[in-house]
Amino acid sequence: MRRSIATVCMSGTLDDKLAAAAAAGFDGIELFENDLVVSPLSPAAVRARCADLGLSIDLYQPFRDFEAVPAEQLRANLERAARKFDVMAELGVDTVLVCSSVSPAAVDDDALAAAQLGELADAAAARGIRIAYEALAWGRHVSTWDHSWRIVQRAGHPALGLCLDSFHVLSRPVPPDGIAAITPGKIFFVQLADAPELRMDVLQWSRHHRLFPGQGDFDLPGFVALTRAAGYDGPLSLEVFNDVFRQSDPSRTAVDAMRSLIALEPAGLPTAPTLGRHAFTEFTVDGQSGPELRTALRGLGFAHTGQHRTKPVELWEQNACRIVLNSAVIRPQAALLSAFAVTSDDPARSLARASALRAPAHPNVREPGEAALSAITAPDGTSVFVTRDDDDWRSDFLATGAVPQVTAGLTGTDHLGLTQPFDHFDEAGLFYRSVLGLTALATEEFAAPYGLMRSRAVASGDRGVRLALTVSVLRRGEWAPAVADPQHVAFGTADIFATAAALTVPTLPVPDNYYADLIARLGLPEEFAARLSRYGILYDRDAAGGELLHLYTPVLGGRVFFELVERRGGYDRFGEPNAPVRMAAHRHRRLTHR
Repeated sequence: MRRSIATVCMSGTLDDKLAAAAAAGFDGIELFENDLVVSPLSPAAVRARCADLGLSIDLYQPFRDFEAVPAEQLRANLERAARKFDVMAELGVDTVLVCSSVSPAAVDDDALAAAQLGELADAAAARGIRIAYEALAWGRHVSTWDHSWRIVQRAGHPALGLCLDSFHVLSRPVPPDGIAAITPGKIFFVQLADAPELRMDVLQWSRHHRLFPGQGDFDLPGFVALTRAAGYDGPLSLEVFNDVFRQSDPSRTAVDAMRSLIALEPAGLPTAPTLGRHAFTEFTVDGQSGPELRTALRGLGFAHTGQHRTKPVELWEQNACRIVLNSAVIRPQAALLSAFAVTSDDPARSLARASALRAPAHPNVREPGEAALSAITAPDGTSVFVTRDDDDWRSDFLATGAVPQVTAGLTGTDHLGLTQPFDHFDEAGLFYRSVLGLTALATEEFAAPYGLMRSRAVASGDRGVRLALTVSVLRRGEWAPAVADPQHVAFGTADIFATAAALTVPTLPVPDNYYADLIARLGLPEEFAARLSRYGILYDRDAAGGELLHLYTPVLGGRVFFELVERRGGYDRFGEPNAPVRMAAHRHRRLTHR
C-alpha cells in the first residue's frame, strides 16, 4: 500500500516539507494549495523536485465552496476550477479534493449540488482529472460521509467520487459501517487523522487537535478496513492539522508520521517480542549529583555491587532493582535518567521491529569482550536498551563485594516516570507502543501547582514493564519554579510500612491536610491514616477496591527522585490524584532546604 502525507502536516517551506517526506520514506504527497501559493517554485518545478525525490503528487487540495450555488456563482466557480486544472496539469496530478461548501451562498438542495458537481466532473474529465468530493464535518449542508455519497451517486459521473477523511467521518454521529457498501472504485482518496475524544466545536477540534494514527482515540484500523472492504486500493494519506506539528522540525514530524502508518498496517513488520521486566535504569551523574545519588541509594538499601571494567560506571543493586550510575558524560550539577533497559525474549527481533518503525538502534561504545548492547533513541533522547537477560550486560561489571547497609525489601522496578518535552508527548506515546509493543493504559489529566498536567501510561501485558509519561498541557510562562522535566524510578515492595521503617534516607514530608482529606473523602480509619502520615505515605484507591500506597524521596541531583510503591488488590494505575500533593511537597522541600 502506498503511503502519502499532506504537506499541511509539517512545518517549513514547501521544499523543507518535500525533503522531509522523502527522507522518511513516503511514496507521495498531497499538495496543500497554500504551500504552492507561497513557494517560489513554479508548478512544473515542484513536479520536477518531487520526481527527483521519488515522490508522486497524489492529490491537489483543497478546492472550496463549489456546489449548490446560484448560476452566476457557478460560472465563476467553473472559471476558477479551469485555472486550477491548468496548475494541476503542470504539477502532473490527476485528482483534486473538493470540500463540501461552507459558503453562505450555498443552498440545501442535493439535486442542485449533484448537477453542479457533475458539470465540474465534465470539465475535469476532459482534462484527465478526477474530483474527490469530501464532506467537511462542519459543512453548511453536507457534513457527513453518507450525505456526500448520496450526492455522488445522484450525479452518477465516472470522474466524480469520494474522498473519505477519517476525522470528518469519525467525529460525526453517523456510523461508518456503511462505507463497506460503497460501490467499488468510487472511493477516490482516503485521508487519515486520529484525534483525542473531545467535546468542543468540531472545526476547532479539527484545526488544532488532530494526531497521527495511534496517537488518539479513533478506531483507525476499523476505518481503513471499511475502505478496503469497499475495494479501495489507493494511497493511505495523512492529513493532520496540529499546532505542535506545524511548528516542529519537519524531518522529525515526517518520521513520526511514517511510524504511525507502518504501525497501522503492520504487514511485514516483525511482531513485538514479549518484554519481561526492567533490567536496569541508568543515571548520568557528575561530581555534585553523583555523591547525592549514592547516599540516597545506600539509604534505600542498595549496595554498590559492581564497577565497570573500563568505564567510570557503577552498578547498584537490591534484589531485582538495578541502578547504573554513569560518570563518563559530564552534565554539571544535574543528574539525568539517560537510559534504561528492558528484557525481551528476542532482542534481535525487538531491534529489527524498531528499525522497521524508523527507530534504528545504534551500538553502544564498548571495548573488546564487552556486552554488545544496542540502544534505541526515544523521542526525549533517552536510550532504550533491549537485552535477553542479566548475563548480556552484568558480566561487564567486576564484583565489589559490597553488601547493603540496610534491608529495605525492595523487589524490583515497578515503573519509570518520564516527563516529556512539550512538543514530543504524542510522539513518545506512539513510539513506546509501536516500537516496544507496549499497551496504552489510561490517559489522565490533573491540576498541578504549576498548571494542568497530562499523564499517559504504557505497559507490557503482564505489567513487568511500565512507563508513565507526563507533560504540561500548555506551555509554561516565565514563572516556572518546578523542577524542569523531572524523572523518577519507582521500586516495588510487598510491605511499604516495613520498607519505610527500614530506610535511612529522608522521605518527602506530606502535610496533615492531606490525611484529613483522605479520612473525609475515602472514609479511611483514623488509625490507618495516622500510620500513613508517620512515614509520609500517600494513598489511592480505584473503583474496584485496588489500593496504591506510595512514598517519595526529595529531588536528588537537581532533577530526579525515587518512589516506593506497594500495589494491593490489582491496582493498575500510578496514583495520579496524588501527583499535585507530591509536586507541592517537593516545592516546599526545596524552599526549606536551600
